[in-house]
Amino acid sequence: LALISVFFSSRKPTTKRGKRYLENRAPKLIENDKTCLFIRGNRVSQAGVDLLKDLKYDAALFVFTSHSKKRPNNIIMGKFCFYHICVTRSAVGRLFSHHILDMFEFGIEDFASIASFKNCLIPVGFKPCLSFMGLEFQQDPVYQRLKNLLTGRYLFRGPSVKTVRLQGIEYLLSFSVVDGKVKVRSYRILLKKSDSRVPHVELQSAGPSCDLTLRRNRTASNDLYKSACKTPRAVKVRKTKNLTMDVFGTRLGRIHVKQNLDEIRYTRIKGLKRKRSVPSEDTNKVQKP
Repeated sequence: LALISVFFSSRKPTTKRGKRYLENRAPKLIENDKTCLFIRGNRVSQAGVDLLKDLKYDAALFVFTSHSKKRPNNIIMGKFCFYHICVTRSAVGRLFSHHILDMFEFGIEDFASIASFKNCLIPVGFKPCLSFMGLEFQQDPVYQRLKNLLTGRYLFRGPSVKTVRLQGIEYLLSFSVVDGKVKVRSYRILLKKSDSRVPHVELQSAGPSCDLTLRRNRTASNDLYKSACKTPRAVKVRKTKNLTMDVFGTRLGRIHVKQNLDEIRYTRIKGLKRKRSVPSEDTNKVQKP
């Protein structure tokens, strides 16, 4: 993937269509919505194939699965950070500036697909609710990076929207750490009538669900991670001082002028006039020796 990125960055377009294609693949200040690429290895297990099929509807970015005697039922998830995803075996990973930023490798256990649940209808393009339970997601740096990978705009966020309907929130993904395993559970949110205006919420088990055992991981240094999360100056909103807008949409500005008090003019009053000092008689007398 790094060689492909260098190839596209060093290639010069010869046509206008090729120029538009290379500009679309170049880094952007405001990035497009991410899509997912699913890859199968030479040898895969049925559990890995079924998990790939179910994850396709969760808008993940990169998932790779393989199966070997040393690492059975292996799966890797990943995302692009600058923006390319790197995934090997069964892990989650991402690249930044043609380098591996984060990568997590998992082993699949106790997998249950969507087809194993009855009446589990999940629409395409939904935005799920994410729930993380366990002190590891708050205290352990490795699990904190894993949480950042699963959330945000990478794996399960989906397309960016301004508002979400209450009826559109109908899917929940729960991640909990128990005995060193990340238990992934899916639930369908059912909104039922209640006595108040707030509907009664019930959870119905849905797929997919599995237990992920963290095998290997590679996290970025703090400096590299900070540079990857840095917001460009062109995207930052500058603060405008002394500017307001009224109800009619007219922009009003306030100007502060530096005052020079030395040359200020004021009305002359008799009481403010300075009087000349009259020399007294004692001072005019000269003492004789």
